[in-house]
Amino acid sequence: MADPLDALRALMASHSPPLDALVVPSEDNHQSEYVSTRDKRRAFVSGFTGSAGLALITMNEALLWTDGRYFLQATQQLSERWKLMRIGEDPPVENWMADNLPRNAAIGSDPWCVSVETYQRWEQAFLKKKQKLIQPSTNMVDIVWKDRPPAEILPVNIHPPEFAGCPVAEKLKDLRAKLIREKAYGIIISSLDEVAWLYNIRGNDVAYCPVIHAYAVVTLDSAFFYVDKRKISSEVLHYMLENRIDVRDYDIVASDVSLLASGQLMGSSRIMLSGTESHEASKNSNGVLGDDRNAEEETKHKIIWIDPFSCNLALFSKLIPDQVFMQQSPLALAKAIKNPAELDGLRKAHIRDGAAVVQFLVWLDKQMQEIYGASGYFSEREGTHKRKHSLCSDTLKLTEVSVSDKLEGFRSKQENFRGLSFPTISSVGPNAAIIHYSPEADTCSELDADSIYLFDSGGQYIDGTTDITRTVHFGKPSAHEKSCYTAVLKGHIALGRARFPNGTTGHALDILARVPLWKNGLDYRHGTGHGIGSYLNVHEGPHLISFRPHARNVAIQASMTVTDEPGYYEDGNFGIRLENVLIVNKAKTSFNFGEKGYLEFEHITWAPYQKKLMDLTLLTPEEIEWINLYHSDCREVLAPYMNEQETEWLKKSTEPIIIAS
Repeated sequence: MADPLDALRALMASHSPPLDALVVPSEDNHQSEYVSTRDKRRAFVSGFTGSAGLALITMNEALLWTDGRYFLQATQQLSERWKLMRIGEDPPVENWMADNLPRNAAIGSDPWCVSVETYQRWEQAFLKKKQKLIQPSTNMVDIVWKDRPPAEILPVNIHPPEFAGCPVAEKLKDLRAKLIREKAYGIIISSLDEVAWLYNIRGNDVAYCPVIHAYAVVTLDSAFFYVDKRKISSEVLHYMLENRIDVRDYDIVASDVSLLASGQLMGSSRIMLSGTESHEASKNSNGVLGDDRNAEEETKHKIIWIDPFSCNLALFSKLIPDQVFMQQSPLALAKAIKNPAELDGLRKAHIRDGAAVVQFLVWLDKQMQEIYGASGYFSEREGTHKRKHSLCSDTLKLTEVSVSDKLEGFRSKQENFRGLSFPTISSVGPNAAIIHYSPEADTCSELDADSIYLFDSGGQYIDGTTDITRTVHFGKPSAHEKSCYTAVLKGHIALGRARFPNGTTGHALDILARVPLWKNGLDYRHGTGHGIGSYLNVHEGPHLISFRPHARNVAIQASMTVTDEPGYYEDGNFGIRLENVLIVNKAKTSFNFGEKGYLEFEHITWAPYQKKLMDLTLLTPEEIEWINLYHSDCREVLAPYMNEQETEWLKKSTEPIIIAS
């Protein structure tokens, strides 16, 4: 296949005006982290397949920006025609464009794939040389991508109320109260997981994410759902009508946003706000607006709420700038704070998921011993480390992909399983140092008894989403590997045991996981924790635990979920990561300084840590006590799902660590 760079440069030259540069983001029309196959334009033009990145093409250069998770992967995937730009080390893309492109340069990008926040950041940088953003009428990548996959027509599904935990009517009522509080008439909801959560629906439009390509618009008196109507069954249509939601064609969202801006968007299921309803809405918004007159006044101003990080430039351009309220979507935090049904589902899903992981480890331990002569999960003796069978027998060969498929097979047998929550990271030896490594059947490595094996994986269950990482060794780990593993484990425990006051952000907590690594001059280039959805996206904001500044923006709150996943990666040698999902709970403390209230974490991921990889001399008595208690809970929680062989393995893997006095 011809390099798309040449075809794109020809289009750039023939465009009116000619383009000096073309920006190709990773995101789709909804600013999604994970996108459908047909929306992977940046991967198509660059060859880099990581989930985060941005391509910039000029007439003479091609540059790819990505973050620390993908530095190693990008160096391996980019051709010599591309230059890797390391986020955090190299200038941001807008600074590079401002400094390196000519005065009055025309810079093209699809306005549907650029967020308002990104556009405003670029616009500010472009003032330096009076550069301008050009919005081509058609995405140029789509023109040169001749075999671009077609859109799939996959059904919209109703998320059962016993798992959703909160009816649509209640969610809409709460949302409208927030609109009134902020003196807004309506809101445009672009994030796919927010649309799915608000309307209690799920779909399959994006691999690993149970979402639908759709927009929602909610006003004080109407609600709209913009979707390809071929995905809507009569049952779903009836469900929408019952909830007074107008179903409209996906392609008319831009024209409807124009009507919204002018106050002319009317729904056939319009809810007329009576004085009583207005009063209730104002009461539910903490009394910010105290009477019916104020609520009615807000409907006249037509202020529209958008989230600048998820609303795209194409829709924003239809609005009247001085009538736009730009702030994070109120649904982001509402979705992140799980209701009791969602928390119950997440706990149950993680138990079944943990059972699948342990079953996989039992199987893999046996296979590594039988096929490769490994000493196994428990023994540190030297194994033969030679294949016991002919190299010609591919059926007896374990690869990163074949064992990943086996893990998926164990998950698929669990109740309520709906698929994986992201592509499994199954990595051995040097590949484990690639933070978001994605093995391919034709190029992946064979497992090696002398090397660390790291797997980061998760499942989508109708009652919850899971994400777990474990690092194991089936041979004799080196002292250095054990020291690094133990440092990661110590950070994992320190964060997981933390108790902290309300108002604490993930930025403040991040250091807890890094201190044991820093003591040895080690670190890792990714965040330490992210929220996780309730049968939704595996990465969910708005909170996170990270060294990055935006982690200061949202405090960790009770009933949130967050991961605890420190790591260490040694290029060319190995990688280590340990990950559990946590629920944030209120803590019972002896005192309550400042009357703030305190929080703590509840681990809901269940799978043992490999004791063979621990350097026990580096663990404190308190850390060993924590490990023993966690392992005891693992045995109790997972026992009902184990057969006799698995039960014996689980007992052995969770035996208490005893330190001689």
